[in-house]
This record gives sequence, C-alpha cells and structure tokens, in this order.
Amino acid sequence: MGSNGNTSSITINLNGNDVDVPAGINLVEAAAIHGTEVPHYCYHPQLSVAGNCRMCLVEMGNPMRDRGTGEPILDENGVQKIGWIPKPVIGCGTNVTPGMHIKTESSMVTDSREGIMEFLLVNHPLDCPICDQAGECRLQEFATDYGRGYSRYVERKNVKPKRTRLGPRVTLDDERCILCSRCIRFCQEVVDDDVLGFVDRGSFSTLTCFPGKELSNNYSLNTVDLCPVGALTSTDFRFKMRVWFLKESPGICTESSAGSNILVSSREGVIHRITPRRNDSVNDSWMADSGRELYKSVTNEKRLLTSSVESQKCDLSSAINSAVTFLQDKKLGIVGSCHSSLEEQYLLTKLAKTTKAKKFLRGHFGDDDGILVSADRTPNLRGTLVTGFSTKYPTDDLTEISEAIDKKSISTLLVVGEDLFNSGLTPDQLKGVSIIYIGTHENATSSRANVVLPSLTSFEKSGSFINRSFRLQKFKQAVPGPAGLLPDLHIIASFLNALDQEKEQTSDIVSIWKQLSKSSTNPLHKIKYTDIPQDGIQLDSTRWSDLDFVEKKAMHFSPRKLNKVTQN
Repeated sequence: MGSNGNTSSITINLNGNDVDVPAGINLVEAAAIHGTEVPHYCYHPQLSVAGNCRMCLVEMGNPMRDRGTGEPILDENGVQKIGWIPKPVIGCGTNVTPGMHIKTESSMVTDSREGIMEFLLVNHPLDCPICDQAGECRLQEFATDYGRGYSRYVERKNVKPKRTRLGPRVTLDDERCILCSRCIRFCQEVVDDDVLGFVDRGSFSTLTCFPGKELSNNYSLNTVDLCPVGALTSTDFRFKMRVWFLKESPGICTESSAGSNILVSSREGVIHRITPRRNDSVNDSWMADSGRELYKSVTNEKRLLTSSVESQKCDLSSAINSAVTFLQDKKLGIVGSCHSSLEEQYLLTKLAKTTKAKKFLRGHFGDDDGILVSADRTPNLRGTLVTGFSTKYPTDDLTEISEAIDKKSISTLLVVGEDLFNSGLTPDQLKGVSIIYIGTHENATSSRANVVLPSLTSFEKSGSFINRSFRLQKFKQAVPGPAGLLPDLHIIASFLNALDQEKEQTSDIVSIWKQLSKSSTNPLHKIKYTDIPQDGIQLDSTRWSDLDFVEKKAMHFSPRKLNKVTQN
C-alpha cells in the first residue's frame, strides 16, 4: 500500500527516493513512470517476458526480516535494514514489491551494461552510416549512452548472410540480429503464426523460418517495428529514405472499422511509409500489413486531379456552380460514404435536410480476422449514426436506389466516393439520372457523371472517425493535396451556402464541431475537436445496442492481446 492509502499502488525506493508505483508492474515500467530509463532489448510491454538480452540489469535490495520471527531487522537508528542481492537482477522479469530498493545508476549496474553491450557488439558490424536502421536504432543509442566507448575485440567477426528473405515483405540482415526474440514471440502470441525460430548455437545462432514456412501473415511487418536493431527490414521501405528526414503525422488506418492508430511518415509532401502508433485501447502497438499499403493510392494513376462538367475539364469553382444547379432537383438522392470523416458526414446530412433529399448508404464487408481487420471494411460506418445520416445497418449494395428510380422519385444523385455500377446498379437503370460525383479516384460512376469534383484522401486532410467499438478518434493532415483541389468539407459547405444564402456554413473543422456537439441528445455533446486526445474518446454505445452496428464478435482488439502493462 502506498503512502496515499491506495491499494492499487505501493511504495518502492528508486535510486534513493521513495516513489509510488502501480502494484505488480516490473522494474522497467516502474522506473519509466518516474522518468528513469532502464535500457532493454528483448522486453516489450505487450509480449511475454523472455529475459534473454540482460541489458536491463539493475541492483535490487529488499527490507530484511528475521527468518524465525518475521520481525523487521533494524539498524542502530531504528530503520529497517535493506538486504542487497550481491548480483544484478533483470528488470523486465522482476516485479515490484512493497519497500523494494532499486539502483539503476550504481557502479555494478554500469559495469554490467558495459559488459552486455560489449558482448552484443562482438560480431555486430560497426557500419552504422550505411545501416537502414540508423536514426532509430536502439543498439546505436544504447551503445552511445551505456557502452564502454571503445572495443577490446581484435578477433575476426563472424560473417552471416546480409539479405535473407523471410517472407514477401520482410528481409533479414543476419549479421545485425542480436537474438532478442521479439519477432518470434510476436508471431507466437499475437498472430498465432509460429513460424520463426533460432538455429545453430553460440555466435553462429541465426533467426530463420521453420522448414517449409515463411513469414507471410498479414501482420509480418510488425516484426520490423519490433526489431530494436537493423536486422529485420521492410522490403518495400528498405534503403528508400533516411528516417531523420521524415515528418511523422498521427493518423487512423482506413482499411477497416478497427481504427488502428498510425504514423504517416512523409518528406516534402511525399509519403514513404506507414507505421503503427501505440494505443492500448485500440490496437496496442500493431497494425495490419495491408493497411500500410493504403498511402500508395495518393499517387495512383487513376487519381482524379481535375474537375469536369459533361466530360469537359473546368476549374473547381465552375464545377461547383454546375453541381448546385443539379442539386436543386426536387427528386434528389444523396449517396453518402462510410469512408467520409465525421465532419463530412455531418455536412452531408445537413445538405440532405436542406434539399429534402433521400439518403442512401452502402456498407463494405469482408471476413473478420479476429485481430485488426474487422468485418466492416470502412473506417466510419458508426459515424453515420452519430451524424444522423443513417439509422440502420447498410447492405453491401445500393439496389434500393433502383426501386426509387423505378418509382420515379429519383432523377439526380449526388454520389460521394461510391461506384454505383459496382453496387448493384446497371447503366440502363441510370440512363435518365443526372450524377454528381465527389471522389478521389476514377471509376465507372465518375466516367458517367455529369459533374465530377475531385476530393482529397484521408492523408491530405484532417478530421475524425468512430471505430467499431464507438471510440472517437481524430487524424491530422500528413501531406498537402494536389494543386487546385480542396477538401470535401469546402465543397459541401459551398453547396450549402449556394442553396441557403441566409445561413452561412463554414468549412472550418473547429466551427463545425461547435454545431455538431451542440445538441444535448448527441453523444458528442460538449466535445471539442481540439480536446480529443491522441488515444481518442470512448463514446456510449448502449443506445445502439439493439442494432448490428455494434460488432459483438470483434468489439475490441484481439482476444489474444497480451498487454502486460494493462494486465498488471
């Protein structure tokens, strides 16, 4: 029990100071809470403890008690004596206990770290300037911070293969591997794909795939993120860009409703890679490989870059004016998108009210992998509930539009992102229907549309999504959009201002959120966009518990999740 009487915390002594830490956590985490770094390689908070790198050695002592009576043993000043263990212990495999004393800066600890670093570098190539991991290598950092500073090794280093293919997306540099086993434990414990292991002994030990297997699961690139050195590398990103040139922007993976948190790394407006961003409430430290490929759509050859009216190229302003003319049709239908941000869906709902248009929504579904690719393959289906654009679980088509056309209640459609011809509709059904298309890439609908308005990808704008467990999360613009293009919010706001000139609609996200969170019955009531934290806000989903919008099968992250920090 800590000094504050809270049973969930205990008091330990860290480098001579009494500090409160959560009960049951290990020494690495306990020290980190109070700003003290315990260097480590094999330990990861969301994997099991292996304790094989020994870099986290610390000096530990416990309050002494009489073995016979159990009474505290006191010194001449009446203070309980501390029995220091004569040898260092590993911090990752040692959990805190009340009264424990820890030294992370003693001469014993310093000598231990220098010795471990010396062993790790015995066969490691000392060529940091050409290593792909340079700039984000823990071995490089710890060698500088905790190493001896010089080498006593004069023998010839072992030579190992430099480009070993472990799978379609991961390449191994055997010489750089320090045998931390993070990648092995990740495949066993998180993905349930036991494919990696060590072979041979001593300084000849090597990481490899089991015979007849390869590292090809959809989470293989997480092993690259886990690797603390330059051993496991992304085949796609390998030697493409120095990491210190990259700007990292927080984003949300749009592959599915899991809503994995990501970092979008770019330089001079060009995205070079996507990596996971830790959020223990959503995706721990992982993401699917397939989600890392999404940035390539930004420069896809089918990207829409110019506006057009009746297949004739024009400027964006002229296209918006033409679209407004079509939007005045009394038989208007609006096809929304589950890929649109919460703010875009809100304005689209407002546009539907202004024009008294019928609303249509298509879902996109696939198999749930039980980890971070959910059955709902869109990032913001639940946002349509919150904004009022939809009140039911959508089907994987738009065939209900056919019925509306047959009843002659639809003669104009505003389509956001969807391909009508890939959604159960035929050219004959749409023969007499005018189409306004807002989207990022060419498809059959954009080719048929009377007005085409190019829009921006999620990497080129800011906004928010609501994931499968009704967690509100925001994302930031990572790169500028193509010249001449404006955000969807600006386009829809322009529609609203042209159709109702008495009420000016802004396209500013902060101002939109003031409107969005104004109603006391809205789950977003009193929430400000600027106040949404990086790990998001959990919304109350009980009001929709009777709808299929809540994926009970995969409400949260994988049941195989091994978040040691949370469990402790």
